[in-house]
Amino acid sequence: MKITSLIIALVATTALIALGQEGTVEEVKQGAKKAGETVKSGLETAGKKTKETAETVGRKTKETAETVGEKTKETAKTVHRKSKKALKKAKAETSEQKSTNQAPNTPSPSDR
Repeated sequence: MKITSLIIALVATTALIALGQEGTVEEVKQGAKKAGETVKSGLETAGKKTKETAETVGRKTKETAETVGEKTKETAKTVHRKSKKALKKAKAETSEQKSTNQAPNTPSPSDR
């Protein structure tokens, strides 16, 4: 009877240990599943934030390029206008110098 009791006690202990391990395995599985879901959620959030940031950067870059283009166009117009004005002024000065440097058509008294 002592041996039978001992065997029953060992079988019962082994069964309890096995059941306890199964419970632990299930808890580990559930914990791993929750951790995986959390990681997945975090990655999705990071992906959305990255996409939003990329869109914002793209929009700002486009706006900056348009502004630079407008400023360059304005500057080119100003330079062109000033160049034309300077050219007209130079032509006027050249014409003025030609008219004042011309010799008179009347003969000098020594030529007679």
